Amino acid sequence: MLFKKILTAAAAIGLTLVAASVNAADKKVVVGYQTDALPSSVAIANGEFATATGYDIDFRKFNSGADVFAAIASGDVQVGYVGSSPFAAATSRGLAVKAFYLASISGIDEALVVRNGSGINSLNDLKGKKLAAAPVSTDHYQLLQLIKSLGLTEKTVQVLAIPQPEIVAAFNRGDIDGGFVWDPALTELKKTGKVLITSKEVAEKGAPTFSAWVVSDKFAKDNSAFLTQFSSVINKYYASFTRDKTAWSAESDNAKALAKLLGGTAEQQAAALNNLNLLTPEAQASAAWLGGGEKSGAAQILKETSQFLKEQGKISEVLPSYAAFVTPDALKATQ
Repeated sequence: MLFKKILTAAAAIGLTLVAASVNAADKKVVVGYQTDALPSSVAIANGEFATATGYDIDFRKFNSGADVFAAIASGDVQVGYVGSSPFAAATSRGLAVKAFYLASISGIDEALVVRNGSGINSLNDLKGKKLAAAPVSTDHYQLLQLIKSLGLTEKTVQVLAIPQPEIVAAFNRGDIDGGFVWDPALTELKKTGKVLITSKEVAEKGAPTFSAWVVSDKFAKDNSAFLTQFSSVINKYYASFTRDKTAWSAESDNAKALAKLLGGTAEQQAAALNNLNLLTPEAQASAAWLGGGEKSGAAQILKETSQFLKEQGKISEVLPSYAAFVTPDALKATQ
């Protein structure tokens, strides 16, 4: 009888271990990120996202938000870091995704840099020049909006939509006069050029943008705890960056980790972090940004961006509301 009980107990333990193994195998997710310097990217480098969530996370680097959305649409990626312009385009075309965390809003981490010797000294000198931005990026959107605000068109200013690595190469060759970019391209262009206008300044002219972590509706449905834990990790690193600047200096382990993950030097990564325009978790979850439904700031930016993209012929339809594509649930759960 004792032996039979032992065998029964062993079998039960075996089944439990098998079940646990199956559950662990099920906890897999592919997350797309970009080269922007973010405090939370340190958690990609050191594995804390995986540790905190208990998921097997495959982090994949992309060159643009448009590429991230293409991967989400194909089912290859479930969570991704994107800008509001490709976000607006993707949702207008019917992709079912939600922003659950705003990484940053229009700041000085994105800017139009003009080449030394291009003859551009002010915004009034842009007529007849050749500029570039990544396709359907927030930079592309803001560059087109800037040109429109100046009373110019793509007939009077040539705008090339090309990936950031190509922008850097064309800028260095002298093939273009300027590029609206983010890091590491921003740092590279500033070596032989000057910032003409920042993303924050373009936002103040009426074209605000944001960058966000988004999730496919299909994955979000059964993985709400993952999104809360993922958001909690971002909260931790953003709080550290806000409260302890020495921990994010050029000499810090955090800056070195970012350089190893994203490229460039620790000095460049530390400088890029200081260009960010961050929102507190409380502000993000409020009605002003993610929690206000149709009137939330994020939903309004998506709609306004979509209206502009339609005018430009980039999309064919603007939805009545973009409230379905933003949610404060994960952030509220962290609080």
